[in-house]
Amino acid sequence: MVDYRHSGHAVWDIKYHIVWITKYRYKILRGDIA
Repeated sequence: MVDYRHSGHAVWDIKYHIVWITKYRYKILRGDIA
């Protein structure tokens, strides 16, 4: 059960990280580097 929770948390962390990187890259591609 603990292993399942850990696995689920890892997947969620990866998805969240991908979304954050996508938004950050989009901001850079727009040329808004502050």
